Amino acid sequence: MVKQAKTYNHDKLGDIELAPEVLEVISNIAANEVSGVYALKGTFSTDMKALFTNQTNYKKGVQLSYEQDGINLDVYCNLNLGVNVPKVALEIQERVKEQIYHMTDIELSEVNVHIVSMVSDKV
Repeated sequence: MVKQAKTYNHDKLGDIELAPEVLEVISNIAANEVSGVYALKGTFSTDMKALFTNQTNYKKGVQLSYEQDGINLDVYCNLNLGVNVPKVALEIQERVKEQIYHMTDIELSEVNVHIVSMVSDKV
């Protein structure tokens, strides 16, 4: 987990600091809004916590890393069976990058999409 924060310097009013979790939450919501995404993939502990509490974990399925060339984001998701995988993955990349920039003025270097599984609606 990246613990570095993005700081904006506004001389007259003071600083604005964005925690990495803010970018993770924005990314999670943006990715989940893409048609064809079943859910983002969490870890066992985040899935169990969500099961036993009424809290939605908006950081699940998103991993942020700071590299020399900028901020990289990895999105781990489950897609609905039968969707066009490259099209959905590209839309996730575009939507996440666009929403991060729109809401924070931060330009991501990379948005890597990892398709963990395909999920059928039939039970």
